[in-house]
Amino acid sequence: MIDLRPRHMVFVAASAVTLMTAACGGTTIDDAAEEDTGGPTGTADPDAEIPEDLAIDFLPKQLNNPFFDLVNDGGQEAVEELGGQATERGGTEATADSQVEYINAAGQAGSDVIVIAANDPDAVCPALDEARDNGAAIVGYDSDANCTDVFVNQSSGELIGRTMAEMISDELDGGGTFAILSATPNATNQNAWIEALEQVLEEDDYADLELVDTVYGNDDDLESFQEMQGLMQSYPDLDGVVSPTTVGLAAASRYISDSEYQGEVAVTGLGTPNQMREFVKDGTVDQFALWDPHDLGYLAGYTGAALKAGQITGAEGESFTAGELGEFTFETDGEIVLGPPLVFNDDNVDDFDF
Repeated sequence: MIDLRPRHMVFVAASAVTLMTAACGGTTIDDAAEEDTGGPTGTADPDAEIPEDLAIDFLPKQLNNPFFDLVNDGGQEAVEELGGQATERGGTEATADSQVEYINAAGQAGSDVIVIAANDPDAVCPALDEARDNGAAIVGYDSDANCTDVFVNQSSGELIGRTMAEMISDELDGGGTFAILSATPNATNQNAWIEALEQVLEEDDYADLELVDTVYGNDDDLESFQEMQGLMQSYPDLDGVVSPTTVGLAAASRYISDSEYQGEVAVTGLGTPNQMREFVKDGTVDQFALWDPHDLGYLAGYTGAALKAGQITGAEGESFTAGELGEFTFETDGEIVLGPPLVFNDDNVDDFDF
């Protein structure tokens, strides 16, 4: 595996992710806490020692998701380096209700840090607030909630949205129709990236691109495959699809690769090299983008430990060292950014193994 992890570099946030507020999985905003109880509080002590044997729980959107398997492997590595205990908790469905159950389990187990990729920005907050009251530091990663203490962002929303706009524009020679195949309707990261993409489309350079629809596969392979099939039935002259989720991109690519649309419908978005290599090689996909998921989990693990130790509160201007990734600085309150996405294509996809 090529090591993507930079040494002794400071990455800074380019912009804050817009947090979306909507109902999910039968839980409404009215069921959630009315005010944000997370965010930077107290005074940081950069020289504070990180305690040994920290219990750090990782709650991905769902288990058995290839992307989150890689993310949480990175988190496990970080926690092992720190001498702590890492636990992965979650269900097989990407729902807020499922996450609440496992947040409660982590809190009851005495978790020191809960690292969560939220399936809903509000519905998970009452459970997270209770865990915080019981002593847990709350870190968001990948997809934030409105009550985390800090958020580890894989990249800025603006950078990801612009990268996706640039890729589909390049694929369609600057003009044509395309649709978006997203994860869940209330995933904060997906919605922020889609909003950023839509803002880029308002620029003159993208005036000939038309976004015709956004559909949701709930980060389930079969559902995403069926949604891609439905898009082609609804829009038989569709020129392209953008999927800002690794599950969705792989499912869309599989559908197009085995259909009459291969070579006619452009497919791009966010995916891992190992998932997407076969579709690049068979001509279904020309390019896609992502960050190193291992590094996202690794950074989240170190961020949680630094937060629990009091080295940081998440306030603008604070810095800390995340193991072999080096130093990171909060350029906005409550958010740290891993770095810009990397674009993969036939020229470089074989250089990476994740």
